[in-house]
Amino acid sequence: MSEATTRRSGPREPGPEQGTAPGPGARAAVRTLVAESWRRSERARVSRDGAAPTELEEAEVAAYREQHPLAAAMPVIRELLGADARDGGHLLAVCDAGGRLLWVEGDPATLRQARRMNFVAGAGWAEAAAGTNAPGTALAVGRPVQVVSAEHFRPPVKDWTCVAAPVHDPRSGRLLGAVDLTGGEPLAHPHSLGLVRAVARAAEAQLALLAPPPPSGRLRLTALGRDEALLTVDGRRLSLSRRHSEILVVLAHRPEGVTGGELLTLLYEDESVTPVTLRAELSRLRALLGPELLCSRPYRLAVPVDADFAAVDRRLASGAVAAAAGAYPGPLLPGSAAPGVVRLRERLADRLRAALVARADPRLLADWAYSAWGEEDVEVWRALCAAVPAAQLAPVRARLDALEAELSAGATGLQRPFPHTRR
Repeated sequence: MSEATTRRSGPREPGPEQGTAPGPGARAAVRTLVAESWRRSERARVSRDGAAPTELEEAEVAAYREQHPLAAAMPVIRELLGADARDGGHLLAVCDAGGRLLWVEGDPATLRQARRMNFVAGAGWAEAAAGTNAPGTALAVGRPVQVVSAEHFRPPVKDWTCVAAPVHDPRSGRLLGAVDLTGGEPLAHPHSLGLVRAVARAAEAQLALLAPPPPSGRLRLTALGRDEALLTVDGRRLSLSRRHSEILVVLAHRPEGVTGGELLTLLYEDESVTPVTLRAELSRLRALLGPELLCSRPYRLAVPVDADFAAVDRRLASGAVAAAAGAYPGPLLPGSAAPGVVRLRERLADRLRAALVARADPRLLADWAYSAWGEEDVEVWRALCAAVPAAQLAPVRARLDALEAELSAGATGLQRPFPHTRR
């Protein structure tokens, strides 16, 4: 590797000494992320001296990537990372969800060197096939990863540093693959991780823009961070009243339908509200949607619903925590007191909060802690305090101390009930 490619330009994270092959004696010196990846690589019986396997031949790669969903995001990925790769002596790579490299582009000299370890389109760089490496490990753990030189499982890859971030389908939350920047030690800088993370999010945003509108006869419901939901149906965009928003949230969550009595208890705190009041609201909603979309006995929607809160829930269920957090602009109908909505709102927020705390990613935790709905969430502030680097700890510690002082004085609860509404 050339001197320009291997010169260090910033601090590197702790790792084993250069040239040290991973093994039991070295684990104490490496990050937990890397040690866990080595263990997975060993369990997968990855050979330390082997090379990444070729899984797709050249003609197969061309046909496969042409129809791959990430092909639509490549112009944005190239625009944001292509010049950095060429000018810095690095490589831009994009793989599918199985770790197969589909695009490998960048500096010609670095491309030639990368071929020696089969870092080429069509090669399999999943962790189970190639050991610890940024694209493979990012896919395995579901978040951005930086792997510095000897942190790689295989000694033949120790001269390289790579940074990768997963990319998800913005509507379904399905893992599509990862975007990667590979080169020499200059990539060991923490800024590289932030850059690749931002490019992955930009790719997801581009895919969202290019996604076709919901097919005819399908509803799209936007209710996160809003007191009044938006509904898209057959190209029409409707702003709903608060009560109609609550009804549609409940029916979207219960596609099998609910009885009038169930719907009454899910919507009204006041037990004195009569079925007549509910029927009047449903009649007004049916006039707005059209009689063919809202059925009765039981009450249900006649077509599928793409609900934003359900998409976040699906991403959490698949382990895509970063994608779930990125698709969460705020609590579900934050001003609603309807019992059914309150339960859904609290359940989703609790699941997302717990996933963020468990992931312990300081950037994801900070996004929540500094939001209007998380600014008094002591649990998240404690997790952020434990996760941030020492250089960034002081303001976080000060905020946590202030919150805990308020708690001890009885001035506040663990979290105010979602003060923010985004319209």
